[in-house]
Amino acid sequence: MQCPNDNENLEKVLFHTVEADYCPKCLGMWFDKDELRHAKDEKDKNLNWLDIDLWRDKGKFEVFGSKRYCPVCRIAFCEVNYDESKTKIDFCKNCQGIWLDRGEFKQIMNYLKRKSDYEILNRYNKNLVLELWEVFSGPETFRSELEDFFTLLKLFNYKFIAQHPHISGLIDSLPK
Repeated sequence: MQCPNDNENLEKVLFHTVEADYCPKCLGMWFDKDELRHAKDEKDKNLNWLDIDLWRDKGKFEVFGSKRYCPVCRIAFCEVNYDESKTKIDFCKNCQGIWLDRGEFKQIMNYLKRKSDYEILNRYNKNLVLELWEVFSGPETFRSELEDFFTLLKLFNYKFIAQHPHISGLIDSLPK
């Protein structure tokens, strides 16, 4: 496979337990279908529950043409925004692989951490119900979705206690 930026041969690399392909010249990375999600989950287990569906909100969804080509299919990429971040990723609509330029994985992780903090504290009930629903409906395995649900419960507990230590003190002082 060749790099969509500079036609260098891509090399295999183990990236957060995912075998991805990278360009030694521009340091861009190729992720086959679902590999980006797996790399994200391995990089930060507390973000497992936060699944990003690039096509979820069709009203906000924008596709831009690209002059670069998929290293697998050799068809033109579609350039799309990663959720509501400012990061634009190159997506192959044929094989559903994703090309990230240098630094874009870090941008995505920073965005997801900010989004996670907001979602846990401001939309906790909604997210808890959605995660519980996903336990039974997917898109991942039952075990994986159950782990996501418990991660969300744990994170809310930590963030709530950190944000409201006086309430935590009151709870601890209750008779047992």
